[in-house]
Amino acid sequence: MPQAKSQNEHINIGEVNTLKIERDTDFGYYLSAKDYEEVLLPNIYIMEDEMPMGSLLDVFVYTDSEDRPVATTKMPYAKLGEFGYFTVVDYKSYGAFVNWGLPKDLFVPLSQQKEYFNIGKKYILRVCLDEKTGRLYGTQKIGKYFNRDLKGLHPNKEMEMLVLAKTPLGYKVIVENQYEGMLFANEIFEELRVGDRKKGYVKATRKDGKLDMSLQPIGKKAKIDEAQTVILEKLKAAEGKLSFTYKSDAEEIKKMFGLSKKNYKRTLTALIDAGKIELLEDGIEIKEEK
Repeated sequence: MPQAKSQNEHINIGEVNTLKIERDTDFGYYLSAKDYEEVLLPNIYIMEDEMPMGSLLDVFVYTDSEDRPVATTKMPYAKLGEFGYFTVVDYKSYGAFVNWGLPKDLFVPLSQQKEYFNIGKKYILRVCLDEKTGRLYGTQKIGKYFNRDLKGLHPNKEMEMLVLAKTPLGYKVIVENQYEGMLFANEIFEELRVGDRKKGYVKATRKDGKLDMSLQPIGKKAKIDEAQTVILEKLKAAEGKLSFTYKSDAEEIKKMFGLSKKNYKRTLTALIDAGKIELLEDGIEIKEEK
């Protein structure tokens, strides 16, 4: 049973706020927190049939071009304290502006850039709040924001990852918007790009406060179960048959299933032994249940 919404005590810039629809004006609805502070939801976001007076509404709050708090039902690509992959849409002598999914672009001050930004190029940034002005801004200088306290994290814990950068060892990733991690090249069996969001698993915690991550569950049984699911889902999507056998090319296997040839062959054997698929001369197909 879903939990009932709870009205925010205060209005928080850069976050999703649950606010009460307080009153109607020519410019839009005014929404309030429990402390009676109000913020405008402009007419463009109002659907009267779904937003009765006195009801609670989830909105994102940021500041408009005149630095006044304003609410929107649209959600940005990243909220306060989160990381995103943003495209530069304008550049001035004092900083850059990036598209973060809202009408007003996110400002990235020159002091928060590690390199000069180019219009049209994408960068990994963290959304931050200037406590003095109440303005949100983006920063490329993200190292100081990583949490080095890894207590409570254990091998095989499933976590969300954002691909940060390619290195000679593999790919640096940002884990759950707070940890720094690494995916090693010899354990990656799918194409990755900076900005990709992936499900990952903790492989090990390191003394330097960083995480070794994996795209596959840790442990032999977990890996086999995951690989079986991948192959069966690909077969179902192909109407039950694929032109893959034990002799298929390793690169084609990696491209289709995201598995090494060794893992693929082991999984194929397990699926055949379990009676879930059948090996034909020209491929594999799902075995129909009798």
